[in-house]
Amino acid sequence: MQQEKSKEEDHSRLINITAKDLTARNRRLVEVPYTATLSHAMNTLVANSISALPVAAPPGHWIGAGGSMIMESDKQTGAVRKHYIGILTMLDILAHIAGGENLSDPTDLDRKMGSQVSSIIGHCLEGLSLWTLNPSTTLLECMEVFSKGIHRALVPVESSIESSNTISGVELVESSSAYRMLTQMDLLRFLRDHHFDDMKDVLSRSVSDLRAVNESVYAVTESTTVANAINSMKSALLNAVPIVHAPDVADEDHLQLINGRHRKVIGTFSATDLKACRLPELQTWLPLTALEFTEKAASGGEGRETVSCTEEATMEEAIEKVVSRGVHRVWVVNQQGLLKGVVSLTDIIRSLRAALL
Repeated sequence: MQQEKSKEEDHSRLINITAKDLTARNRRLVEVPYTATLSHAMNTLVANSISALPVAAPPGHWIGAGGSMIMESDKQTGAVRKHYIGILTMLDILAHIAGGENLSDPTDLDRKMGSQVSSIIGHCLEGLSLWTLNPSTTLLECMEVFSKGIHRALVPVESSIESSNTISGVELVESSSAYRMLTQMDLLRFLRDHHFDDMKDVLSRSVSDLRAVNESVYAVTESTTVANAINSMKSALLNAVPIVHAPDVADEDHLQLINGRHRKVIGTFSATDLKACRLPELQTWLPLTALEFTEKAASGGEGRETVSCTEEATMEEAIEKVVSRGVHRVWVVNQQGLLKGVVSLTDIIRSLRAALL
């Protein structure tokens, strides 16, 4: 009887977790003004170890990403101070840097890094979407949003919507004196760190059993250059791709994404690799292959081992891998190390939510 009561309490605790709880320990929002240069934005990303930045502008002059109206207002007077107009990601910066023909021209890189961030927003689709989650949004509702491929959302510290009418869920209109960022990774880290009893059965099931494995996986080869990899990722809306051993493909296949299934994974090329690259090095690194780039980026810190698992790995093991290694996907391989698919943060959250409903 006591055990049944304990389980009911744990279940109640899980379903009552809100976006406010998920962001309670998060720092205040890190952002850049719309007039900031790309160089300044990149330095901000690197210094704070983050991969995306909200861009703020004066109110009344811009249309927010996706038609959003997300404002910061004075806590006392309610006067609007700034308008968040979009999100700048590492992939936006990489795509801007790698575009064009003059990769070997130092002055071209200087010119690109001097561009205003407002002119870069929207190079990649993610920058055109900006969402807020009401603080009262439940954990399961947050999971629903993130299961659709939304990677991050702003959570107001004090919501004007919450005070007038407790609406939970995702919003395009919001005003608050301050915000915190909630990401897919924050949600999974919270689940890992809080051992809810009613999650145990789900977490002990395999990623295959929970249908978390996406068998559609695009890759680049060991001969694909950084510039070609970035342009391909931008077109396919991908933030990372596996690097595979592909000695048998035609020359033109090294210029584009290929089907990675049943090939040996030898590395991962991710937009966040840029965080390990100082600006003076970028000029010499861009003409390299993606594999050489990742090796150079890894040599600046810890060695970058490819994060993978088998289809039999439990969901708990997959979550531990992404959270502890700070990656946004796990490559699924067979016993021979050949690629079978990928489990992304979106896949993990989608399959967890489906199993909990």
